[in-house]
This record gives sequence, structure tokens and C-alpha cells, in this order.
Amino acid sequence: MKLLALDTSTDACSAAVYADGAVHERFELAPRRHARLILPMAHELLQACGLALSDLDALAFAAGPGSFTGVRIATAVVQGLAMGARLPVIAVSTLAAVGQAASDMACRPAVAVALDARMGEVYFALYRRGDQGWMRLEGEERVCAPDAVPAPAAGEWFGAGTGWRAYGAALSKRLSPAVVAVDAEIYPRARHVARLAVHGFEHGRLLAPAQAVPNYVRDSVVRAAPLRHRDTP
Repeated sequence: MKLLALDTSTDACSAAVYADGAVHERFELAPRRHARLILPMAHELLQACGLALSDLDALAFAAGPGSFTGVRIATAVVQGLAMGARLPVIAVSTLAAVGQAASDMACRPAVAVALDARMGEVYFALYRRGDQGWMRLEGEERVCAPDAVPAPAAGEWFGAGTGWRAYGAALSKRLSPAVVAVDAEIYPRARHVARLAVHGFEHGRLLAPAQAVPNYVRDSVVRAAPLRHRDTP
């Protein structure tokens, strides 16, 4: 199978093409430049892989939580591309992508993911690797103060994500001694969004383009004005 995955949910901006088991990616730390970068990244990748949108089986994107503007950019771009090419969409949790990155890159089977949510809060979730290598959510994704995150089950856990850089002391105090190591520089990346999307595709988690919406987690943002295609860069 072949799919294109996009992520603009944090300061990182990336696109990836999954083609028959191989993953090709463009990645850049580019705060506030996602709207200018993401479409050229996607077009360059497709061209380098010798693919057109019509050759793909699906599109995927990191649906959040994360930067409100960033999540909206990826959502709008994927909606527009999917509608034009008549492709299904797979929405992937940004937190799951960080958890999968920690599993794939650092060989960590249990990950406490924390992303900086600003306003003194973190987006937080616990993920554990299953038998097939995919990260599975334990409990629920939430946004809360660092000293209010849920304690993980017994065992050794790995802390990953930008929330550990912003609120490392509070998180460590709350989660000690369960969390034995931390990497605050693990960002969500389109290559991990793509891997999770393949798993979602195989299990039929396909959306129509209009059903591809952001997952803000914050209730106050969910009730905000609806996404419009004029947000597409």
C-alpha cells in the first residue's frame, strides 16, 4: 500500500510517504512556518518517490492534540488533498506518534508522553507496546497541570515529548519512581504517523475527508468556530 502522512502539530513540520514497506520523510523544526512548508514537502516527496496523489491508497495526518493553528493546518491540507483525489483519510493521535517514536527509536515499551500545552498544562497519555509493535493507549488522553497527570501502572516507564522539557521537575516529582528515563526532544514525526496509519488502514479506520477533524482535547477549543478551507495555506 501507499500513503502520504503529514504532521504540523508542534514546532516540527514533516511529511512522509509510506510505499510498500519503505518510509521516506522530510522533517524540519520550523516554528510558525508550517503553512509555507508542508505542501512543498509533500509534493517534493511524492515526486521523489515517483508517485502522484492518484497512486495513493489514503492520506494520514496527526490530528492533535497540539498547537491549535498547527493541527488546523494539517487538517485543512489533508481535507483539501483528499477531496480532490477522492481518497480516504486516517487520523492519528499526535501523542500516539510520540509514543511510537519512543518505541521505534529508543526501544521503549512503555512511554509516558507529555507535550507542552502552554498555559501551565501538558497534553498527556500513557502508551504501551503491544505484541505487534504498535503502541496502545492506556487510559485516556488528557490536558491537565503537570502535577495532576495520572500515575502509570507498575513497571519502568520512559518519558517522551516537549512537556518534559517545559515541566520536567513537576512531572518527575509526580511520576517518580515509575519514569526511569526521559527524552524531551522526541517530536511527533510524519514517519511515525505513517506507520500508525498503516495499522489503522489495515483495521478499517478510514474517514471521509469531511470527517477528518482536529482533536484539540480542550473542550473550550472544540466549541470554537468550525474549520474552514480558507485556513489551507
